Amino acid sequence: MGAGAGEAIYYDPYNVDIVADPYPVYRRLREEAPLYYNEQYDFYAVSRFDEVQRGLSDHETFISGHGAILEFIQAKVEFPSGVFIFEDPPLHNIHRGLLSKIFTPKKMDALEPMIREFCARTLDPLVGTGRFNFVDDLGAQMPMRVIGMLLGIPEESLSAVRQRSDDNLRTEAGKPLEFSESNFVGENFEEYVDWRAKNPSDDIMTELLNAEFTDETGTRRRLTRDEILIFVNVLAGAGNETTNRLIGWTGKVLADHPDQRAQLVKDRSLIPNAIEELLRYETPGPHIGRYVARDAEFYGQTVPEGSAILFIASSANRDDRRFIDGDRFDIHRQKRPNVAFGYGIHTCIGAALTRVEGRVALDEVLKRFPEWDIDMDNARLSPTSTVRGWETLPAFTR
Repeated sequence: MGAGAGEAIYYDPYNVDIVADPYPVYRRLREEAPLYYNEQYDFYAVSRFDEVQRGLSDHETFISGHGAILEFIQAKVEFPSGVFIFEDPPLHNIHRGLLSKIFTPKKMDALEPMIREFCARTLDPLVGTGRFNFVDDLGAQMPMRVIGMLLGIPEESLSAVRQRSDDNLRTEAGKPLEFSESNFVGENFEEYVDWRAKNPSDDIMTELLNAEFTDETGTRRRLTRDEILIFVNVLAGAGNETTNRLIGWTGKVLADHPDQRAQLVKDRSLIPNAIEELLRYETPGPHIGRYVARDAEFYGQTVPEGSAILFIASSANRDDRRFIDGDRFDIHRQKRPNVAFGYGIHTCIGAALTRVEGRVALDEVLKRFPEWDIDMDNARLSPTSTVRGWETLPAFTR
């Protein structure tokens, strides 16, 4: 349980009661312990917006080379080359540069017709049934289909890819995540990479196979087969998680705010801002971990070199110092940048895609189901400490 009023503040990212509703604990952290230390799990945590943003922008002090997940950082994991989300410059800049040419907002916006077709194919058969599951029917399906299309993975293989991604992040309730290097080596994609090398197409895998770049040694070359396998594995996992959680929270939050949902039904131009507010209000990735490469100071206290630190994005995004009445959901809120997708050189490269998917999914749901209630007796939060969202979220539609 989180500490009540008058009790010592306690924050634990594995505690199922805190994870179920972390915001009272986050508020106390911001006000009473903006730099917090958890002795049991040996990590520091920062919760206010300005300091979270500052920490994420300082990639020399707070490095990513041991991962962004607490368990990986503490194990001082060495990741294979190509796990670009867990790399530091100069290697990170080289690998990210290859992908940034692919994941441009313009290219992601061009996917909208295909995303709408995926949504229609899923939602149309459910009209008139009185039931719809935001996760099982849409959140766990559409994002994986989109990333599969981008990567050139056959649709019949997508369920297995998604399941593997889910299993990599799954934990037992109240327990840390276990690390396995097989999470990242991408052996499941070997046949697709080999087939695509012989059968080029208009997809990311073909672009990666043909891309030339200058590596950290100054050598001009193409990616190795192992590097491509890792790239594809990372993209397949990351391409599913955030949008899946966003779609789930869209269903839950708008059910809790039916008046704002009704405004979206009447005025679809409000949807883009609503998606930004949903990302702020229920940030899918609650915290971002870093390894402390040199002593750092917060609020006159020292975080020693070698420590693990969590930058609590979902707390920062509700900080009243940054967002007026931060615990209030408001689709009309004046847009201000938040840290839902991180900040600095490691800002999520798929942010534009997630926004398009979230916007289109909400629009297509509202077309068919202008009103719904969540079946909370059968809804379940996902058992993982790395992302926060719904494993299943059934709704009654009308």
